[in-house]
Amino acid sequence: MQKEQWSPFIADTYGTPEALAKELDLAIEMLFYLEEDTFHKKEVQDVVAVLRGVVGFLRG
Repeated sequence: MQKEQWSPFIADTYGTPEALAKELDLAIEMLFYLEEDTFHKKEVQDVVAVLRGVVGFLRG
């Protein structure tokens, strides 16, 4: 997939590539440290939304 194809998705959904990267980094951390009271429920929901968005984009 070309970078040009990602640009509109990233801009529309996350604003900048750095914002998306930050959400994905948080997702990785959550996979390692997801325990009760480690993250706020809203943080987990935001990361799930990011992952769903990327999956949906990749599936077209």
